Amino acid sequence: MSILDSLPDEPQPGSSPESQTPQNRSDKQGNSLKFDNQSTLQPPQLKVDAPLRMVETAFLASTASLIWFINFYFPLGPVLKIFFPVPIALVYLRWGRRAAWMAAVTSGLLLGVLMGPVRSLLFVMPYGFMGVLLGSAWNRRVPWIVSINLGMLLGTLGAFFRVWFLSVLSGEDLWIYAINQVTELLEWIFLKLGLLINPSTFWIQIGAIALIMFNNFIYLFVVHIGAWLLLDRLGNPIPRPPRWVQVLMDYE
Repeated sequence: MSILDSLPDEPQPGSSPESQTPQNRSDKQGNSLKFDNQSTLQPPQLKVDAPLRMVETAFLASTASLIWFINFYFPLGPVLKIFFPVPIALVYLRWGRRAAWMAAVTSGLLLGVLMGPVRSLLFVMPYGFMGVLLGSAWNRRVPWIVSINLGMLLGTLGAFFRVWFLSVLSGEDLWIYAINQVTELLEWIFLKLGLLINPSTFWIQIGAIALIMFNNFIYLFVVHIGAWLLLDRLGNPIPRPPRWVQVLMDYE
């Protein structure tokens, strides 16, 4: 054994023992220290989907607001009304419950700026809440009959909320106008059937509630068909409709 072998290793030119990296020191001290140093120096990983979630939520919320805005000033019949809750439901399917609630709140705030708080509330209740409800039902893959009935109940509550809210603002009981419309409809039906019946106020109100529920049932059914045809093409399919609907629509 020579004297040169017993001497310590000399540092490389331009470097010092203090300037050696933790990687070099870990190689000499062992694998365990090397692993600890690497884990300590590893930069924190960022969530890549966070900006995408925020952008899509804002975009779909503004889409729902824009559909309501256009339909209010340039009504195109029932075409645009079908898609009132669909953008918020799509947010739920893509990003979950929290993002859907944020989209509903954002839509209401945007409409509050563009159209005022009154029309903003008329959108949020029921269509904003309906979008969250339908998104939750479709995400859980519940049958159509369940989601349609849940949406019908929410839509019925929204109709009563609309009547109550507008009655408070106008200072008149708008429910009386609804009762008058139903009374005229029942009188026309009884006249066509040749029945001489004068229904009581109680049955007229029951008929008004039944008519509102029936209208909301038909509306939710059409919304499901529109969402079924649209969201399948966007890569976020909803539960399959009953077989007779698929045969009627001739959809593979």
